[in-house]
Amino acid sequence: MISIPETSFIATNFFSKIKCEPEWKWPRREQPLENYDLFYVWDGHGEVTVNHTSFAVEKGSCFLFRPGDHTSATHDRQNPLTITYIHFNIDQKPDLIPAIYRKLAEPTTIETLLVRYVHLRLSPQFGSNEEAALVLKQIMINLLRNDRFEQGYQPKKSERLQDRILEIANLIKEHPATWYSIAELASRAQLSKRYFATKFKSYMGMSVQEYEIQSRIERAEFLLHYCGMTVSEVAHALGYKDVYFFSRQFKKHYGKSPSSIK
Repeated sequence: MISIPETSFIATNFFSKIKCEPEWKWPRREQPLENYDLFYVWDGHGEVTVNHTSFAVEKGSCFLFRPGDHTSATHDRQNPLTITYIHFNIDQKPDLIPAIYRKLAEPTTIETLLVRYVHLRLSPQFGSNEEAALVLKQIMINLLRNDRFEQGYQPKKSERLQDRILEIANLIKEHPATWYSIAELASRAQLSKRYFATKFKSYMGMSVQEYEIQSRIERAEFLLHYCGMTVSEVAHALGYKDVYFFSRQFKKHYGKSPSSIK
């Protein structure tokens, strides 16, 4: 489902978050499911059966039933289930489909997306249904990601290293007025200075110093253009002690002086 556009996710009117009545049960029907059904347990205890395989369920239990599945469920009347269910169709054959069942150890992300989906489907606001389709695809991506880790997938060393470099790049972007040393950034990344500097340039396409200057100058342009600040005010805000040095760096980067930015 990861390569299918969100426009291919076709909503139905069968969706809700609900606390099941004590007498509730979901009997097996002669006809199988006609569409996909995302079924998530917020609270309670019960048992769900899919194609003759039974699962004890509790908070964090999450199913993706598929067209053609035979399903049934019961729950503890003293501790009834609270569930979200979302029935939907897909108008093309999916490439990757999440597994039928998983128990989410960290359900916060999925729960946030489920709440958002239901709110959007209930909302009359412009674009709500289109956004709901996007959220539904996000849910599928998160389930696929969870399934990979449950199957023993481990990020490659290169992926973990790239994540550390990207965290540092984000830190620089987020704090353009802070003039970090390579030693400080390398320490944050838990790498040696030389290795950090080499890998940063490899991933980001420029040296650490070049990236810091670029981030600072890009922020300067924004402050000049949108915030009505003077050249001196911007230079001071971004940690420059010499406004003329700031102007030279700006012109070198953009090919024009900061005073020309309107």
